[in-house]
Amino acid sequence: MHLTFYVAGGIAIVTTVMVITRRNAIHALLYFILSLIAVAVIFLDVGAPFVAVLEVIIYAGAIMVLFIFVIMLLSPAASSLAKPSVWIGPAILSVLLSAGVIYSVVGGQIGTFEVPETTPREIGIALFGPYLLGVELASLLLLSGLVAAYHLGRREKPKTISDKPVGGRERQREEVS
Repeated sequence: MHLTFYVAGGIAIVTTVMVITRRNAIHALLYFILSLIAVAVIFLDVGAPFVAVLEVIIYAGAIMVLFIFVIMLLSPAASSLAKPSVWIGPAILSVLLSAGVIYSVVGGQIGTFEVPETTPREIGIALFGPYLLGVELASLLLLSGLVAAYHLGRREKPKTISDKPVGGRERQREEVS
């Protein structure tokens, strides 16, 4: 095994523990992004560059940034990233990950494990071939989660006096009084 594999694995474990132990949600997400990047380095080291790029772009890039924006919008007090002491741990771990990737790229050790190469086309054929039912069930699960999140997050309008229906019995009662 390669040194980069072990370093990235250790960083992934440490940052995942930091995610669990942080009280501030922004700090936990910062460590979670580092954990996902460490997993991407592991994928790169074992010879799956496509999965590594997807890990960085989809999870660490898009979804985690969306989580950070949501948390910062919902609780502005949680966005205390201005203190330099918050950035020391993630900065050190990021430098270690970067050094490991540079070491692997310069040394030509990326993808030297005995893992069969899989192309994106083969993944697509597998997902929409024998695993079509699983993909459709996952999409229904995601859709139901989206609908549930919409209904849970929706706010009811407060009822005011002007919302009373005009006409009918209520109008007749007002005229009689």
